[in-house]
Amino acid sequence: MIKQSILEEVLGVAMSTGGDFAEIYAENTKTGAINLVDGKIDRISDNTGSGVGIRVFLGTKTVYATTTDLTREGLIACAKNAADILGEYKNTKEFNIALTAVPNIHTVRSHPLGGDIRNRIDILKSACYAAKEYDERISQVQGTLLGVDHAILVANSEGLFKEDRHVRTRIIVNSVASAMGENQSGSCTPGRGMGLELFEMYDPREVGKHASRQAIVNLEAGYCPAGQMTVAIENGFGGVIFHEACGHSLEATQVGVGMSEMCGKLGQMIANPKITAIDDGTIKNGWGSCNIDDEGNPTQRNVLIENGVLKNYMIDRLGSRRMGMPMTGNSRRQGYTYEPTSRMTNTFIDNGPDKNEDIIASIEYGLYAKEMGGGSVNPLTGDFNFAVREGYIVRNGKICEAVRGASLIGKGSQILKDIDMVGNNLATGQGMCGSASGNVPTDVGQPLIRVKKITVGGR
Repeated sequence: MIKQSILEEVLGVAMSTGGDFAEIYAENTKTGAINLVDGKIDRISDNTGSGVGIRVFLGTKTVYATTTDLTREGLIACAKNAADILGEYKNTKEFNIALTAVPNIHTVRSHPLGGDIRNRIDILKSACYAAKEYDERISQVQGTLLGVDHAILVANSEGLFKEDRHVRTRIIVNSVASAMGENQSGSCTPGRGMGLELFEMYDPREVGKHASRQAIVNLEAGYCPAGQMTVAIENGFGGVIFHEACGHSLEATQVGVGMSEMCGKLGQMIANPKITAIDDGTIKNGWGSCNIDDEGNPTQRNVLIENGVLKNYMIDRLGSRRMGMPMTGNSRRQGYTYEPTSRMTNTFIDNGPDKNEDIIASIEYGLYAKEMGGGSVNPLTGDFNFAVREGYIVRNGKICEAVRGASLIGKGSQILKDIDMVGNNLATGQGMCGSASGNVPTDVGQPLIRVKKITVGGR
């Protein structure tokens, strides 16, 4: 992407005003998307973006500058702009870097941006047609097939020089069901760090049917009652509740500046002993996986909570300096225009000791959250609010009528203690996580869990 000799020269300029560390991050990203609305092609887009970000450290002070001019002159000017903010010119240092091969465990057999585009259109049409045909009350179907090819380069003043490539494929189907002037929606959005072989794992027609089934369920459902109750949260995207309510509070972005409710709690029992929570960026072809993070460090399996005890945080370079703890391969960013921060990759609650059927049977009256929607959290306080995309009332240990309009409201540190049953059907769901360094792909996951008491918003 950039010659080694130029990288070495640029690092020297970046360090010329007294910085103690410098880093170059370059990317070239190709994105392709096909959008269908009611079976017709609405838009086909192909975009390519490339640029460089140069970061200079002095202790815990950082300066970050970006450029789209990848010539030698453009890169040197960018490095000088960053260096000038730190102080006056001292001297240009010389650096020697050596390219290190990065083992790739995320193989791609059928590139999502390659081959005949008609093949991709047929895949998406198959999903959307199945969604439309599911029920006569399905009034609209929108579908997107997304492919991303993201190549990066990282070089720094410690001699690191690595290149990597991430390829991702995702299909998104959204259905709207309508009757008597009322509309309700459903969706299905699987993705992986792989090519079109994704559709050997997920039948496009089943993706479409899932979205429409959910829309019909919500159309027929009554409103969820409000109040405190026992809630069972299903596997897969149900893991978003840990991701948002607790995961962000374990990132060095918050912990390193004392803005997290999890500060100073290493080694403490912060959760029910049945809970083990892990962030693992090494899962083969995982949606949130990478071979290296955006600072060039290998990703790793990082046990955050083990049997209820807080074991570790997710730490980038700046967080490492602030906290005096080693980096964990969690530095991520949307692209070169963002300075990296500590972020989750594939984060999940691991399988527990309880049988799934026992979890439902244990609830006299409560809510079964079959699928979770989006939410928000304040990492400092841990206060969260999540929508339930598909929910059902549980009575006397049986899943009964569907309800809509439910939300879960609580505090991250409290829900970790109130999860009192953990099942054994671990699965993951895919999402895009937004934070200080932009939107990045993340997997969330868990088995079926029971929260003994939580506030449910409804009517």
